[in-house]
Amino acid sequence: MNKDSHKDIFDHIQRQSDISPTEIMQVAQSVQNMDLSNEKNVRDLVERLAKMAGKPLPEEKEDQIVEMIMNQNMPLNLEALQNMMKK
Repeated sequence: MNKDSHKDIFDHIQRQSDISPTEIMQVAQSVQNMDLSNEKNVRDLVERLAKMAGKPLPEEKEDQIVEMIMNQNMPLNLEALQNMMKK
C-alpha cells in the first residue's frame, strides 16, 4: 500500500468517525505486542475503539467482533468492515 493510500484511509476514517490519524497510530502501536488470543485484551481493544469513535456498541455486536478477531476472521478491506459494523 502506498503513502497516498494510507492517507486516503486515514482521511476516510477521520471523516466517518472523527478519530485522528495520531489516535489510529497510537492504537496500532499498542496492538503490535498485544496477545489477540486473549479475550480480555481483544474486548478491551474493541471497547477502546468504540469509545474513540463515540459510537455505542451493543453487547451482541461486541461479542461478534471479539469472536471474529480471535478467530482471525476479520474483513480485510475497509468497505467490508464498514458494512459489518452497520449491521
